[in-house]
Amino acid sequence: MDRMVGQGEVLAVVQARGGSKGLPRKNLRLLAGHPLVSYPVTSARAAKAVTRVIISTDDEEIAEVARDYGAETPFMRPAELAADDTPDYPLFEHALAWLAEHEDYRPEIVIQLRPTTPLRPRGMLDEAIGILRSDPAADCVRGVTIPKQTPYKMWRDGEDGCLLPLMETEFAEPYNMPRQYLPRTYWQTGHVDAIRATTITKNRSLTGTRVRPIMIDVNFCVDIDTIVDFDLAEEAIRQKHLDIDFPRPVAAGGIRGWPQPIELLVFDFDGVFTDNRVYVLEDGREAVACNRGDGMGLSMLREAGVPMVVLSTETNKVVDARCRKLRLECRHGLSDKREALRAVAREKGVNLENVVYVGNDVNDVECMEAVGFSIAVADAHAAAREKSDFLLSQRGGDGAVRELCDLILQRLR
Repeated sequence: MDRMVGQGEVLAVVQARGGSKGLPRKNLRLLAGHPLVSYPVTSARAAKAVTRVIISTDDEEIAEVARDYGAETPFMRPAELAADDTPDYPLFEHALAWLAEHEDYRPEIVIQLRPTTPLRPRGMLDEAIGILRSDPAADCVRGVTIPKQTPYKMWRDGEDGCLLPLMETEFAEPYNMPRQYLPRTYWQTGHVDAIRATTITKNRSLTGTRVRPIMIDVNFCVDIDTIVDFDLAEEAIRQKHLDIDFPRPVAAGGIRGWPQPIELLVFDFDGVFTDNRVYVLEDGREAVACNRGDGMGLSMLREAGVPMVVLSTETNKVVDARCRKLRLECRHGLSDKREALRAVAREKGVNLENVVYVGNDVNDVECMEAVGFSIAVADAHAAAREKSDFLLSQRGGDGAVRELCDLILQRLR
């Protein structure tokens, strides 16, 4: 295959070996319902500037799972490069050499991604690539954060059981100084390293000498090494405070890509615009709770020219009232949502392959199968999650619609 490239080509390499003594099969362990290895793959696929995503692994099962989430496995990593004490550089040297020899492929920038730092801020990879490209003299960009402890106050083992200062510095006794008078230090988090390919191939380094930082919010800094770390990351995802690229569920036949363009965005109502609860008033009337942030997101989507419609089996007038408030076309009280979907597509002259459908329950599955791209809210029924091409990180009625609006707007920029 002739894939000679250069300027503009950005290769993301996910490193995930099969062996893990501390936590066996760590890279395949589920985090919020998805294998740990799926998180860096998802972040790389979501980045606009990344042009190719591969995984370097010695494990066939990891390779298969990574492929299901959208990564390539052009080669298997040799066993001698998958030992407990193997440093990172040789596996990147191997990856670039293999791709150059077998595919004539030579990227401009290489992105190093580790599964053990799964909580990557949305857009972080594109930002790192932008920083590197903005400084032609930079060798790499490395993700860092401000540590809770400074190395100026750290110690190491000395002779006779005594302690010695970790560092020799310009200060007489930095460990006795107020922290605010000491130089700022940074801890590398492992979220991302954006490296010029020449730094690897010519300088034989993953950093070089001129390293630019990209700051990572400490709230995203969970490094998975133990089962407790998994619990911390799971809780961070459950709390929904972190804006990350949440993995898409594996679906038979692979993961479909977003339609280009989106000719129509179709929403279910209950469980998408609402949290699926019903409040029954004393007089028998029903009420639901919605998220006020949806309105702004939908307004921006409308201004961007994305057509939208709501399809619902619910007969309650609250559906029509909310949709009128949001200026959304609404068809409710439907007995056959799939047929209604097809009818809307015919009326509007759109191809179902360019339709995006958002649902949450078993009665949405037929519509999800009928369109080109389907989305489920975070708390969707298992059947809807399984059929979806993309799983939102927010729950229905609690930010899911706004999250989707922001995602589409970001893709349109």
